[in-house]
Amino acid sequence: MSERIQIEVVYALPMQQTTLTVKVNPGITVEEAIRESGILARHPDIDLATNKVGLFGRTVALSTRIERSTRIEIYRPLLADPKEIRRQRAEKAKLQSLK
Repeated sequence: MSERIQIEVVYALPMQQTTLTVKVNPGITVEEAIRESGILARHPDIDLATNKVGLFGRTVALSTRIERSTRIEIYRPLLADPKEIRRQRAEKAKLQSLK
């Protein structure tokens, strides 16, 4: 049997970040690692059907296999579309420059 690898599972809220360090078997999926970490019990608001996940800032599928030490990040849904916010700011700036 392979030696277990140490990973981090991270979930950040506006005022709190949870980072759990766990040892898992190589070849485990991202979803299995998240479930094994216990983070779902600490944060019942996480819904793996809707929350995106990533490895070191790069979005991946829950079925992605982990072969070495890594950092799994669970992302919160965006409250607002960044493109829409930039558009609104530009429109506001344009209106203010016309005054």
